[in-house]
Amino acid sequence: MASIFRFVFFLLLTIFFPAQSSSTSLLQKTCNATTYYDFCLASLASKPESSKADVRGLSAIAVGIAVANATSTSSFTSSLANATADPSLRAVLRTCAAKYANAREALRSSLDALAAESYDYAFVHVSAAAEYPSVCHVLFRQVPRLVYPPELARREEALEHLCTIALDIISLLG
Repeated sequence: MASIFRFVFFLLLTIFFPAQSSSTSLLQKTCNATTYYDFCLASLASKPESSKADVRGLSAIAVGIAVANATSTSSFTSSLANATADPSLRAVLRTCAAKYANAREALRSSLDALAAESYDYAFVHVSAAAEYPSVCHVLFRQVPRLVYPPELARREEALEHLCTIALDIISLLG
């Protein structure tokens, strides 16, 4: 009897909620469970594969977007370091580039953990990745004459939001 009920229930779901709207609603429902709903929705919806993803897939997409952010920010920061003549600023920027590279590697480890359905490890790796950029900010505060570049601050905030979103989604999995 229960299997007949489930069959009828799923049949009604597919009739009243076609696949596209159910994937959209899953994306909205998932992002609604995150701290930054609008940022989550905009980020995940920018990836075509999110329309067919389940929650685990959405978490991997969120982490993948964070990997791209950490990678581009590491390159950006390295470019800033190479372009400056100030040795103190160059040293801080090189350290920042390394911290973003560390964040990227932690996020890649998180993707491996997600693929293995090791959600606790995925959570730990994303948490670590979220902390690396804050070290960069602290380094700038330790040398008061240095100004934290506004573009770097924007990128740091974006990575922080992406990591928070990924953590929120991973929490739904386990």
